[in-house]
Amino acid sequence: MPKASIGFAMCGSFCTFSRAIPQMERLVETGYSVIPIMSETAYSTDTRFGKAADFADKIEKLTGREIIHTIGAAEPIGPKKLCDLIVVAPCTGNTLAKLSHGVTDTAVTMAVKSHLRIQRPVLLCAATNDGLGATAQNLGRLLNTKNIFFVPMSQDDYVNKPNSLVAHFELLPECVQQALEGVQPQPVFG
Repeated sequence: MPKASIGFAMCGSFCTFSRAIPQMERLVETGYSVIPIMSETAYSTDTRFGKAADFADKIEKLTGREIIHTIGAAEPIGPKKLCDLIVVAPCTGNTLAKLSHGVTDTAVTMAVKSHLRIQRPVLLCAATNDGLGATAQNLGRLLNTKNIFFVPMSQDDYVNKPNSLVAHFELLPECVQQALEGVQPQPVFG
């Protein structure tokens, strides 16, 4: 039996691309069909962590698919039932806020909205410098939202960045299976 189809959405926490892309590769190697999705910013912005075109090229070669990077291209994900699960990794504080408040203004937020409207699961892999600050209220709201699951997370640098939270990206593949089964991986914080 073929494995599930995973929409793998990436937002602009550029410093965590080096953690997210290997997990995407693990999913592909395990037999999942991976559909890459990137916010317009993640898709087109060169940073000190790498060039946008290099990341896009690597992801497209890895998955064998073109990246969905526009709102129009992301909208059919739900109605056409293209994914069994959407993973957002990395999921920035900005995207958490948008999802929490129903704002749909990027390819990633449209993909999630489109997918949730057919009541399928979404797995968020947070990476935010204000997770225990302004973003905390959005995390709380999403933790109580049907079909939203989180990869376990913890403070990544409590001395220099006491409000920062980053998911344990290495747990993503096992969390995918749990989210597909409707189970929130535990502990959420640890």
